[in-house]
Amino acid sequence: MAKSQETFSKKEKEKLKLKRRKEKEEKKQERKANSQKGLGLEDMLAYVDENGNLTSVPPDPKKKKEFNAEDMVIGVSKQAPAEPEEVLRHGIVTFFNDSKGYGFIKDSKNQQGVFVHINGLIDGIKEGNKVTFEIEMNHKGANAVKVKLDTGV
Repeated sequence: MAKSQETFSKKEKEKLKLKRRKEKEEKKQERKANSQKGLGLEDMLAYVDENGNLTSVPPDPKKKKEFNAEDMVIGVSKQAPAEPEEVLRHGIVTFFNDSKGYGFIKDSKNQQGVFVHINGLIDGIKEGNKVTFEIEMNHKGANAVKVKLDTGV
């Protein structure tokens, strides 16, 4: 006698297919029941009130405001020029690794650490040295450049 070709997993897969088909049909019936077909254009329109909120009521023409096209600013508004920062800064070298060629300087003005690379040095520096430097911004953040030993302050 031949063994039956239906296994447990095949039966389970078939049950799952039937269940999904049934759920799909139920969703289809629900969409048909809740469809808004046949509604007029007025029923499908939405309006925006004077505060920018969506409503189903048309806006009141009495509340209409007139704007001058020249007064409208599209894009970023012009900013007042920022106060020029002090170009030459003073600080103390908190860490510097000669073999790797980088370190950090603690700015004496705002006590923030600024990265320094060996390519930005004018004089040789060591930890604890007082230095003057300029800050240059790059894609990774602030970078100290034109770093030289502070001769007096």
